[in-house]
Amino acid sequence: MTFKNLLTQTLSAAILITVTVSSCKKKEDEKIEPSFQPFTTPLKRPATVSGTSATFTASASSSEVIPGTSTGFLAYNNSIPGPTISINSGQTLNINFMNSLSEGTNIHWHGLEVPADQDGFPTSRISAGSNYNFSFPVNNRASAYWYHPHPEGATASQVYKGMAGFFIVRDAEEAALNLPSGDYEVPLVIQDKRLDNSNQLIYSPTTNDIMTGWLGDKIVVNGIYAPYLSVATRFYRFRVLNGSNARIYNLALSNSANFYVIGSDGGLLSAPVSTQSLMLSPGERADILINFSSYSVGTEIYLQSNSFTSMSQGNEFKIMKFKVDKSEAETFSLPSSLSVINSLSPASADTTRSFVLKADPMGAMPGMSGMHTINDKIFDENRVDEFVQAGSTEVWEIENTSDEPHPMHIHGVQFLVLQRTGGRNALIPTENGWKDTALLMPGEKIRIIMKFPSYLGKFVFHCHNLEHEEDGMMLVFQAI
Repeated sequence: MTFKNLLTQTLSAAILITVTVSSCKKKEDEKIEPSFQPFTTPLKRPATVSGTSATFTASASSSEVIPGTSTGFLAYNNSIPGPTISINSGQTLNINFMNSLSEGTNIHWHGLEVPADQDGFPTSRISAGSNYNFSFPVNNRASAYWYHPHPEGATASQVYKGMAGFFIVRDAEEAALNLPSGDYEVPLVIQDKRLDNSNQLIYSPTTNDIMTGWLGDKIVVNGIYAPYLSVATRFYRFRVLNGSNARIYNLALSNSANFYVIGSDGGLLSAPVSTQSLMLSPGERADILINFSSYSVGTEIYLQSNSFTSMSQGNEFKIMKFKVDKSEAETFSLPSSLSVINSLSPASADTTRSFVLKADPMGAMPGMSGMHTINDKIFDENRVDEFVQAGSTEVWEIENTSDEPHPMHIHGVQFLVLQRTGGRNALIPTENGWKDTALLMPGEKIRIIMKFPSYLGKFVFHCHNLEHEEDGMMLVFQAI
């Protein structure tokens, strides 16, 4: 070995050791966790787009995350978060999309079963100054889905900078339940941000940030930092989306009261589930009911994130405040049953596949992707990793062998979680229904089952910790 080669290898090893030590220090000693918040700003509701046709423009915009100061964002239709699309199942959506950004983008309709050319494949970009017409039938069950950009190399930054919104699908089954609606149905997009001294967004992930995922110290709900919501003495329905890049929320009420989980990513559960806490990872949604009828006017309760075990996050903090300031007669009665979940039997599966998730800080040199892998592979747009038969039923086994959580999302299909082993070793309330994203804590393994729709073409599945995804934790499957 020449002296030059020896020197090169020694320097490379030193860099990798530094990265590893630095990553461990960040995880154990420097958790970026929210601090005290004022909760003095009213919660706002996103704009709503109803009907089957709309025009969307992506552009630079601004919003008051903190009252009195303007923060720059990227936005759909100048709305932070993006407009809530509301449509009935069975209708066809037409979106005339214009990209007025200075970079390429696209839209992924998260949780919806759509044709491959509508799904937002990572390398299918709509260039700056161009437009694209999204048009597809909405065949999913009633639920709160969402939309966000998915361009390779820019998904994390564009979502973080504001480009995300709810996609609410309704149907007759849901309508028959007479669930709380109007002022009593509230969408909540929960995200975390880092702001500089001028209250402008910071997004500059280091190798440490890529290992853990980008975490912010300010919790915003519907684009507002530390808001409050005035509520009456009755049931409210909250459609909750974890729109953060990497942060997990262990949702709970500050007085430890129970609330009811009635829906998951893909729609209603078979029956309400009463719980005191609910884990929600990036990309996941929850449909919950909170009953304020027993509280006296003047009561204040917080929605908070309870502590949980994780190396890079997991401390307790408050998210938003509920102020009970009106007395109203309750007109809603909690139903004992909600929907019929048409289960799939593993015995009917045509194929079983296995996937192993790894995270290795020595897996790539600084500035290069490859620390996060699925089956020892990283994303390659020119490689198809799995071929699936359209219309077939499959069981996937996914195992997390890393020391970081990974919320796994599959495009274009809903699945049922059959089993979780290791870690929590059990399913949580939202996993009693249809899912498109499921969290694997370190050491956990899940078995899921799904029936692929009839659409052909290339789709992806990936970790919805967006920094992990962009580091390579995403593979391609092709429906044939």
